[in-house]
Amino acid sequence: MNVQDPMKTVDPRTLVRKTKGDRSLWLIVIFLYMISVLAVYSSTSALAVRKHATTESFLLGQIMFGAAGLFFMWAAHSMNYKFYSRVSQLVFFIAIPLLFYTLVFGSHVNDASRWIKIPYTPLSFQPSDIAKFALLLYLARLLAKRQDVITDLRKGFLPVIAPILITFFLILPANFSTAAILLATSMIVVFFGRASLKHIAGLIGVMIMAVILLIGIAKLVGYDGRISTWTSRLSNFGSAEKKEVSFQTQQANIAIANGSWTGLGPGNSKQCNYLPHAYSDFIFATIVEEYGMLGAGIVILLYLIFLFRCIKIFRKCNGAFGGFLVLGLGFSLTIQAIMHMAVNVHLFPVTGITLPFISKGGTSFLMTCIAAGIILSVSRYIENPEDLNPDTAAAASENNTATNNASLENLPPTPIADAPSKKGDPF
Repeated sequence: MNVQDPMKTVDPRTLVRKTKGDRSLWLIVIFLYMISVLAVYSSTSALAVRKHATTESFLLGQIMFGAAGLFFMWAAHSMNYKFYSRVSQLVFFIAIPLLFYTLVFGSHVNDASRWIKIPYTPLSFQPSDIAKFALLLYLARLLAKRQDVITDLRKGFLPVIAPILITFFLILPANFSTAAILLATSMIVVFFGRASLKHIAGLIGVMIMAVILLIGIAKLVGYDGRISTWTSRLSNFGSAEKKEVSFQTQQANIAIANGSWTGLGPGNSKQCNYLPHAYSDFIFATIVEEYGMLGAGIVILLYLIFLFRCIKIFRKCNGAFGGFLVLGLGFSLTIQAIMHMAVNVHLFPVTGITLPFISKGGTSFLMTCIAAGIILSVSRYIENPEDLNPDTAAAASENNTATNNASLENLPPTPIADAPSKKGDPF
């Protein structure tokens, strides 16, 4: 009986060979995760005291979340990206009832119902993270299928916009910042999807009026909810009086001032003991304090390179679905990172936005890793088209260049260079 050597069952070289896709994206995510481990370890001292735990326990938890996130990322990148088109409808139609359930029965924190507790466990999750992810998958599918009629208001534009509006207004009451990021990302994808600018501008105007109307109605009927929180944050942000600046903003400003250019060094943060949610919503301020403006500049550069690589993948896509998928997920993560950093340096009102790949692990962290894995899946099949359909690899290899050129020559003027490589095949 032959017994296989256990040391040969997991060969690192085999794992590396099976890890494909854009290598720059892999390196960026891994580097951000390394920053995450250091930043979370430094910023959880106050949390450890409140929870009667140790910072080492949070360090171990972040390492475990990171390992799980990287595994999900690898698994997502290993799958054919066309699979995500087939499951997008299912995921979206599961996410919408979860949002309804959260509004009615979700756990309330600061007058916001954002969480669903998993029965018989201490765990909970935010359905808005799942819904955001599901909508971007479903939106890419809808845009890919309706490219021929996208400029038609009734046949193309409204069917694409309807899921965006439903998701936006379900997330809005409890989580304005996530709803705003989702709306901004969706409008960017719809714009690159060749929708009429007139339709997009009209939609934005109608939505602004609808939000103002809803706030007015809520005030008239005496419903407060999160409205007072939104208005107070906006007034504090626009206040010229230093005494009216929120406590979080004051502590973040002190942390950034302490960091100066080179920082206090890893683990030497002082304000993490005073700054609320220094391990999640204000982790960028902790990074600036410990690593200075130079370290913060490196973090910003990594996110910009991440977006640049996503745009490069998008431009190389032969099918519309893959292009819209990369564009939506890439812009979503980058806009979230920019808004988080803007809040931390007081360029934007205080919101509860985490920093992708860096903030303390949770639903958002895992969904972020899965999103990166899907982007890598698209890039993988651009680099290795034979993996997409091995039976037709030879034919695809011979005809790919000619088909792409023909497709691009026949395209009308449009913001994107991504189009179906074959008529009737938007994926």
